[in-house]
Amino acid sequence: MREYLYEVKDPMGLHARPASLIFMEARKYSCSIEAHWESDKADCKSLLSLMGLGVMGGGMVLFRFEGEDEDAAITAVRTVLEGL
Repeated sequence: MREYLYEVKDPMGLHARPASLIFMEARKYSCSIEAHWESDKADCKSLLSLMGLGVMGGGMVLFRFEGEDEDAAITAVRTVLEGL
């Protein structure tokens, strides 16, 4: 299992555009990819679940990767996040 902690820099939070970019990248991998914020978690392969977290700007989101291609997935998702 691999983890990546990300601070949401957009003052609007994790809204539709960034959530859709994360979702589109996450669905390319077979490993499990979850986003954890406060006491909630979301499956990153579900756009509605990811948007439903309601992450605000400045929020710290823990992304958790688990499965056979987790190394490739964390690299790809980090690239997306760093481009936001």
